[in-house]
Amino acid sequence: MTLISQKEATDFVKSGAREFRYNADIRVTPGAKDIFNEANVKLVFDAAATVAAPAAPANPAPAALGSDYSAADIALWNSPEANKIKAEICDIGRRIWAREYCDGNGGNISARLGADRFICTPTGVSKGFMTPDMMCMVDGKGKQCGGTWKRSSEITTHMAIFHSTPEAVSVCHAHPVHAGAFAIKGMQPPPRLIPELEVFVGTVAYTPYKTPGSPEIAAEIFPLAPKHQSILMGNHGVICWGKSVEDAYFKMEITDAYCRTVILAQAIPGSASIPCDKLPELLTIKKSLGLPDDRYDLKPAGLCDVDPWVQMCGSHGCSSPVTPCNPMTNATTSDSEIEALVQKLTNEIMANLGKK
Repeated sequence: MTLISQKEATDFVKSGAREFRYNADIRVTPGAKDIFNEANVKLVFDAAATVAAPAAPANPAPAALGSDYSAADIALWNSPEANKIKAEICDIGRRIWAREYCDGNGGNISARLGADRFICTPTGVSKGFMTPDMMCMVDGKGKQCGGTWKRSSEITTHMAIFHSTPEAVSVCHAHPVHAGAFAIKGMQPPPRLIPELEVFVGTVAYTPYKTPGSPEIAAEIFPLAPKHQSILMGNHGVICWGKSVEDAYFKMEITDAYCRTVILAQAIPGSASIPCDKLPELLTIKKSLGLPDDRYDLKPAGLCDVDPWVQMCGSHGCSSPVTPCNPMTNATTSDSEIEALVQKLTNEIMANLGKK
């Protein structure tokens, strides 16, 4: 099947022809139809029409976005493998949007297509309303070599994962609010609380804030990706990788569900966690699945050197992974102080009620 995209339609319009004939073997994308309509080019379905590329203008203009796409790239871009990935990315984009993991045009998704070729989402588009013709193809340096929409500005961050982690097939970045809450606090979610995170994600890494899409954030992500499938980017969001487009999304979903549970658990008294002697069993399961983890080489004592309910805030000390430290006082609020505050507020409420 021949796919007529916006680029091919634009080239055809430049040829000066006023009628475009197509058949069942030629698919015209919605974007291409818009271009034909705006140029008053009539679309005619002709079952006997031959399958041919649109006529090129006598003096061809440079390809869209200033890139000279090669014949090999055009063929790869229109291949069944590429079309499958485009559809998968659009599907996951809708799921990300439906779960409220991104707002506006936030987030981006990418996947390996071939040697030094990747498909990614376009910039400036809601992930919930993408179509396959909006996708972009880039090389290993992030240079666009396929598609007529402009590629995501954060593709260089994805490349840091693809280049450092050969087993990464897809990368998913979004802004889920619960994991994002940890990201803006500069905290890693505590470990050893839910088996699913331990097996399917592992330790969620954290990297300090760097400008989105910059070489600096790519440099931070590069060494973390081989052993962490989920990384919090300080004051920004979450980036995950997987062995398929859906798998990368799964890491995102598991990470945010875990963070949400931890945040809710803070309101409930108690501090239970997965027993230390049971954690090696989960890591054995994970290793059998071929998933990376930064704890495989640790001895049992090293797996539980920190209580998950105790915040590690340098020298300040915190009693909760969510409640922030007070670096000005270098102290946490005691139970007696909390009880006194509650009693004071109660007395004030009762006094105000008595005045009515």
